[in-house]
Amino acid sequence: MARAAAVLFDLDGTLVDSAPDLAGAANDLRVARGLEPLPYERLRPMVGTGARGMVGAAFGLAPGDEGFEPLRDAFLARYAERLLQATRVFAAVEPMLVSLESAGLRWGIVTNKAMRYAEPVVRGLALDVRAAALIAGDTTPFSKPHPEPLFEAARRLRLAPGDCVYVGDDHRDIVAGRAAGMHTLAAAWGYLGRGEPIDAWGADAVLENPAALLNWLELA
Repeated sequence: MARAAAVLFDLDGTLVDSAPDLAGAANDLRVARGLEPLPYERLRPMVGTGARGMVGAAFGLAPGDEGFEPLRDAFLARYAERLLQATRVFAAVEPMLVSLESAGLRWGIVTNKAMRYAEPVVRGLALDVRAAALIAGDTTPFSKPHPEPLFEAARRLRLAPGDCVYVGDDHRDIVAGRAAGMHTLAAAWGYLGRGEPIDAWGADAVLENPAALLNWLELA
């Protein structure tokens, strides 16, 4: 492929493993309501769908159902209290980022997480001083799978969208990246959800691990 000018990443499940704190917040709510905590493995796949998915997995409620909104608000409040309790950069991601930086490639973050949660996580993990852009779910009027957040990231980097690669662990990431005219790469180490299998997302490639990105970019 032609050399990319920048790499954009989803946040949760792609750069950082936030599932322990998100699943922990959901189980905190269950315990507070007299319910047994759910196995982590049951909650992890739904992390990429945010509060909606976590409340759905933990309580079987969807938007529009009676009681959904109070649980969603309680979940977000609890999550805000434990943003960085166990959240970490994926171990294999750190050396990959170092390699990108050593090669002179800028990288940024495009997430559906609201900025009031995304910014403290990014800053707390010292990614803020390294990322060339941080686009949150409320930075533009749209969130993924709409391409506008990716267009905004490209604008801030002063690049054409086609010069960027987008890496994500959810089908919506690939839909957004393709709509923006970017190369799209699916992160198989992420949360993936419970929808279509990753091979059916239509990404340019499926990356089994972060190092595979360097191979795809012909940096390794």
